[in-house]
Amino acid sequence: MNWLNSEAFVAFDQHIIWSDMIGNILGLITLALGWRRSLLTWPVQFLSGLVLFTAFYGHLAGSAGKQVVVMVVALYGWWQWNRNKGRAEDGGDGHIVPRFATWTERAAMLGAAALGTVAVALLFKAYPSLSWDPWPDAYIFVGTVVAMYAQARGMVEFWIAWLLVDLVGVPLNFANGYAFSGFVYVIYGALVLWGMRDWWLRSRKAARPTLEGAPA
Repeated sequence: MNWLNSEAFVAFDQHIIWSDMIGNILGLITLALGWRRSLLTWPVQFLSGLVLFTAFYGHLAGSAGKQVVVMVVALYGWWQWNRNKGRAEDGGDGHIVPRFATWTERAAMLGAAALGTVAVALLFKAYPSLSWDPWPDAYIFVGTVVAMYAQARGMVEFWIAWLLVDLVGVPLNFANGYAFSGFVYVIYGALVLWGMRDWWLRSRKAARPTLEGAPA
């Protein structure tokens, strides 16, 4: 598997390695599948995490560790979506039904993101070999977990969480030589906005029958 960490090509003076390229192409496919609310989102996400772990291991410990968490949450997401997909007999289309998080869920996720980022960053600072950039690496690590958890629960807010992760992920990847990751994260941003609109509209559509059927 050593070829995964070998150079694929050079573009704009940036050396692109195979694992970085393949893992991020799979990540783009994952995002597109997530937009379509397909169960295939999660096995492809797991494979993307596995390949990117190979790319980051030994260089960016925080990013490598993030991929381990990505694979674990991918298994959780597969279980959640398979269990909670809308059934045809209930008027569903066989896919997860998007919804907005409650204010309690939003507060819990924001609190977990803030405390988690501080805790992981302090861990990275205590053990410098784990990360070259403790705070941004911790932010991406924890933000990705929160985003994937929200996605697994079918929350529209997961798209917003991904955008916030991308704001740091793009410059960090370019700064550390993972140019393909940086370019792909820019494309992620556009797809996230598109996907967020789709999930937003679907969540409103799903809520409408309940509102219309509510007693006056």
